[in-house]
Amino acid sequence: MFIIEDELHAEPQGQFQDMEQAISELRRRAQIPWNQGPNLAPCTSWKTCGRVYEVIEYDDAVIPWEELRRIKVLEVSAAGVRWAIGFGG
Repeated sequence: MFIIEDELHAEPQGQFQDMEQAISELRRRAQIPWNQGPNLAPCTSWKTCGRVYEVIEYDDAVIPWEELRRIKVLEVSAAGVRWAIGFGG
């Protein structure tokens, strides 16, 4: 199980069956302006904030789910879009 999370706001952003689906969703989000949903930050300082998207892999065969790895993939803010090395859009 793979979950996209906005690390800055501890906000889950979607659940996916594999890493490729999660990355595909982040590529879609990278095309959306920083000040429009779902990239619009939920905080009151949204104009100077942004989103830091991570993909978290879980083993969902156990309860509670066990986190296997967490990978920072994409940042979206007024400064622009920044991909982590190896994930460039």
